[in-house]
Amino acid sequence: MWLAGTWDFRKPLRNVRDMNLRRCLPLLAAVLLTVAGLTVSPLSSANAAATLTEVTSFGSNPGALRMRAYVPDGLPTGRPLVVALHGCTQTATDYYSRSGWPKYADRYRAALVFPEQTSANNALSCFNWFTAGDIRRGRGEALSIKQMVDHAIRAYGSDPRRVYVTGLSAGGAMTAVMLAAYPDVFAAGAVIAGLPYDCGTVCQYQAQNRAPAHWGALVRAANPGYGGPWPRVGIWHGAADTTVVPANATELRDQWTNVWGISQQPSATASLPGPTIVEHHHDGAGVPAVSLYRVQGMGHGTPVAPGSAEEQCGTTGPYFLNTVCSSYHIAVAWGLAGDAPATPPPSSPSAPPPGPQPCFTASNYAHTTAGRATQSGGQTYANGSGQVMGLWNTFTTRTLRQTGPDHYVVADGTC
Repeated sequence: MWLAGTWDFRKPLRNVRDMNLRRCLPLLAAVLLTVAGLTVSPLSSANAAATLTEVTSFGSNPGALRMRAYVPDGLPTGRPLVVALHGCTQTATDYYSRSGWPKYADRYRAALVFPEQTSANNALSCFNWFTAGDIRRGRGEALSIKQMVDHAIRAYGSDPRRVYVTGLSAGGAMTAVMLAAYPDVFAAGAVIAGLPYDCGTVCQYQAQNRAPAHWGALVRAANPGYGGPWPRVGIWHGAADTTVVPANATELRDQWTNVWGISQQPSATASLPGPTIVEHHHDGAGVPAVSLYRVQGMGHGTPVAPGSAEEQCGTTGPYFLNTVCSSYHIAVAWGLAGDAPATPPPSSPSAPPPGPQPCFTASNYAHTTAGRATQSGGQTYANGSGQVMGLWNTFTTRTLRQTGPDHYVVADGTC
């Protein structure tokens, strides 16, 4: 196994074998990107694998990736689309079976696309976020993923205004690539244990402390002439991550707050299970444009929280760590929960057993005094989910549904 420091990337390549090593070794460095779940996870069940379908023809596919998709039975047209990117040595099936996303595709009625890397492209099946030919608009792996989105919109009737992307580690770094190269395609994204756009492998173990303007310029250069709107960005990172140093989360925050033209100082803070400390950076309308989630004590992986409650998801395993269900909170931040039908279809295998979930309609001020929400910086946040409810006053009225002890989600029009 290759460790950091065992290969000098400045030396010339002597043969084809060295070329192949150099292509994959940037990740190898230190168990090479243990970068995103570096150990192949077993399937959660034989049935789970059968629900994921391979799409063999979706475009010219210059990045030579595979496409797999999950489309809930009876999915109507006009529903959201989520792209989820696995980490090194993982497969699309690994991320499908452990991340919890199928549960929320069923519950919130969305299509899922799982791009898959091959060992022919990268020896450890890492997305090549560090290769110039794969991270530019209209080229390589980035274009292949964009073509998957185009195919899904045509084939599944997905809403082109509600396309989202997320991924772990190497997949998280590729998520940042897609948000920068195609800001006109993705409404929002969530980078898990990833890296700033166009930082290469240098950032993995030694984050580069650069000015926000420097980071922002890299994103703007990815799509010259584009002036917005920009995707909303969530950044998830374990505070004890030793594979991709946590300082990268701060640099990612600086990159995207600069792109948005907003302050690097948080507009509001909140807390989630894990425990997870959240800082929100609001746009001019008072809505979070960039949010940073630091999961205390967590190492390198996708945060999951197995269970049947609405805010629980996933299966633990290598690089799927039992802390908090990130997929749920990402879906809520993207508005998938509030947009979903009030009751999941009977055929949904992921729906939890029915139970009482009381609803409360009141002003944001009344919600906070009743202990269902908190306020910070003039904004109101639902307890548990951390969902933004709007201004803290007696005039703004919202409906909250209680989904667990001290856990509420916005349910306007669905209770």
